[in-house]
Amino acid sequence: MLSPMPPRTRLRDVLLGRDHVCPWWFVWTFDNPLRRMIHDPEQILGGLVRPGDTAVDVGCGRGYFTVPLAGLVGPGGRVVAVDLQDEMLAGVRRRAERAGVAGRVRLHRCGPDRLGVEGPADLVLAFWMAHEVPERARFLGEVAALLRPGGHLLLAEPVLHVAAREVERTIALAEAAGLVRVTSPRIAFSRSALLRRPA
Repeated sequence: MLSPMPPRTRLRDVLLGRDHVCPWWFVWTFDNPLRRMIHDPEQILGGLVRPGDTAVDVGCGRGYFTVPLAGLVGPGGRVVAVDLQDEMLAGVRRRAERAGVAGRVRLHRCGPDRLGVEGPADLVLAFWMAHEVPERARFLGEVAALLRPGGHLLLAEPVLHVAAREVERTIALAEAAGLVRVTSPRIAFSRSALLRRPA
């Protein structure tokens, strides 16, 4: 599903898109305090989850969206933070502990070809990560099976890094897996789609 990052990845290769997975040491470029000015997690996700829901943050990085999701689902809900890299998951753990929501967050290290998360989930978030997945059809099939009937997938891809036709191809694969496009939310610097598993 996601390919492990080779140990000697260079900055040049990351910037030129020669590697599929964003390495943990590069994440500070888009996970920093300035990001809230363009990507407010509560504003983006607020209408998509309710208290008591289960959300899955795939390719969670250091938990930029994971921790706000944990706040939105409340004490009765849970968030599964999924990533390939232990360094990313360690960052989620620290962030969740500082925010006092660690009890609602489950860390899950996925495999290179399978998420391995048990559902059902009310929301799956795939923010700026689907383009990193070599086997997207398999990935989206697993996401569709993970969602409960009526559950949603929020897919967002970086507009400067992923062409519109590539995003449409990913959406078509999600639709082939049984999801239905509901809308295309406006998210800064992103091409996005909200999809739903039919009830």
